[in-house]
Amino acid sequence: MSGPVVEVGAALPPLTLHVTRETLVRYAGASGDFNPIHFSDHAATDLGLPGVIAHGMLTMGLAVRAVTDWAGPGARLVSYGVRFTRPVPVPDDGVGAELLVAATVTAVDAETVTVTLDATCDGEKVLGAARVVLAGGPA
Repeated sequence: MSGPVVEVGAALPPLTLHVTRETLVRYAGASGDFNPIHFSDHAATDLGLPGVIAHGMLTMGLAVRAVTDWAGPGARLVSYGVRFTRPVPVPDDGVGAELLVAATVTAVDAETVTVTLDATCDGEKVLGAARVVLAGGPA
């Protein structure tokens, strides 16, 4: 692998992301996912949700930035998997939700680096078993 030496246990720089209703509208347009739970408080609460929630794939995509920003353009994402554990409620207050992402290197070999993610919103874990495998390591 190229780049600096990476060791098991190394913490990547934490990432703080803000998800607003505008973010959800833009993601819906790009993805084609116009499920009303992502824009209508009425529809979301009728289904027992706390209100409008972020798209799961948006949350997943945002969280992996902690790894891709760290790894740089020379690394290739080989695999990425998560389990959705809680929705990310996005209030219509102009501020939205804050997603905090921590990442730790959990395995290193001659070809790959494995990183686990810890993504939380309001102190609650929103992604479980989040694991990223990179080829090439950080640039």
